[in-house]
Amino acid sequence: MSVPPSSEVTRLLVAWQQGREEALDRLIPVVYAELHRLARAQMAREHAGHTLQTTALVHETYLRLVDGAQVSWRDRVHFFAVCARLMRRILVDHARASHAAKRGGASPHLVFDDWLAGHPPADEQVLALNEVLGRLEAADQRRSKVVELRYFGGMSVSETAAILGVSPETVQRDWKVAKLWLLHELRSTQAERHGGQ
Repeated sequence: MSVPPSSEVTRLLVAWQQGREEALDRLIPVVYAELHRLARAQMAREHAGHTLQTTALVHETYLRLVDGAQVSWRDRVHFFAVCARLMRRILVDHARASHAAKRGGASPHLVFDDWLAGHPPADEQVLALNEVLGRLEAADQRRSKVVELRYFGGMSVSETAAILGVSPETVQRDWKVAKLWLLHELRSTQAERHGGQ
């Protein structure tokens, strides 16, 4: 798969930011394949009965980009980082809606390592991860971004490093520390919930 040239994407993003709507019409076909790859990577981590499809996730991301607040686009990697964050929000919103419809059942056992190994999480687990990821963001923004880009955005170590402007070694170190921190927080949260019942 060919990744869109950075200079072309950046040029179109700047034109769109300057109010030239036709730039967005030219941008979407250029980045669509890469957005679809990111969405497909994320959807591969979701449970088999998930009602949101890859193409729908891409289209919802597009709609939120168009309807959202103005972003001061820096470059191609910034654009895809914003898209990864939007995909996370869409999946969390979808999980919330699904969970609200099924209230009353006990939450399944949370196993963060299974998620990272590609085993699909349930809606409740996506919500739990989002909750503890918010805590990680308050404690360490860069590590939170690493998890968001790697897990929700499906980005590689090198792509994540480029987006954050750090070395791949830093990303790998942050990824390891963040996984341990999140696993601890997920277990603590689960223990509190089960202890309070």
